[in-house]
Amino acid sequence: MSLLNVSVGSVDLKSPLILASGTCNFGRELSEYYDLSILGGLSSKGLTIKPRAGNPGVRVAECEAGMLNCVGLQNPGVDYFIENDLDYMAGLDTGLIVNVAGHSHDDYTAMVRKLDPYKDKIDALEINLSCPNVKSGCMSIGSDPNEIKAITSDLRSLTDLPLWIKLTPNVTDVRSCALAAQQGGADAVVLINTLLGMAIDIKTRRPVLTNNTGGYSGPAIKPVALRMVSECYRALDIPIIGCGGISSAKDVIEFFIAGASAVEIGTASLIHPTAPVKITEDLEEYCSINNIELKELTGTLQLW
Repeated sequence: MSLLNVSVGSVDLKSPLILASGTCNFGRELSEYYDLSILGGLSSKGLTIKPRAGNPGVRVAECEAGMLNCVGLQNPGVDYFIENDLDYMAGLDTGLIVNVAGHSHDDYTAMVRKLDPYKDKIDALEINLSCPNVKSGCMSIGSDPNEIKAITSDLRSLTDLPLWIKLTPNVTDVRSCALAAQQGGADAVVLINTLLGMAIDIKTRRPVLTNNTGGYSGPAIKPVALRMVSECYRALDIPIIGCGGISSAKDVIEFFIAGASAVEIGTASLIHPTAPVKITEDLEEYCSINNIELKELTGTLQLW
């Protein structure tokens, strides 16, 4: 058995590394750089019922220790995905996680109804209740525990596929949101999505992003993500997938100690497409030297 094998509830993964939604499209581009089968999984581009062109204008801005984006859930729509991309992703010999987005309860339930017939090809549904880059929908739902519980419960009644609820950090108490997802029947939560941020052009005195604000990701958000994973680990009975600023094996190990059972990598693979290869090699070396399986580290943090 590999030292890097992990499980997120009923989902067994050969590696703790999952490529985060929105950073790897459907895998075709990154497959030119390395064999994606080394990964534990790949989370699809965020999908909606109808195709979305995304936000107009400037959608990405580099900033200190990270980046801002307001892509706005650009995607071809779930029907196109099912017809053109699902079988490709299913053939990559890695976990297939489909990221589901929407603007209302009806959007989410319609999406799950569309995807459930293909449950033999899908390992989990990642329900995005946390996107900060659209005018309405995901984040407004994901900041209200009552809404989170209600939509999770609705989706639970429609499918037996594992439901991973991706939560926003842009709330006062992330634990109440995570507990609401658990109470609604979630199999795991994903922590965290991007922080809401802004960059300003001092020449024009206008925001750099045409959307004014965007999601801040990259190394700078890692301390926030670690804190939230640690808080939720102590409150939940379901697994946590950690996400936010992970760019090295050390980062992965920190997330596991804080309470994660797997992690997602996003910005790091945009900067260095082969980053997961190096991280995998370093994790294997760490586990071998310390004679430990990575999953043994989950939740071993000792607070003062």
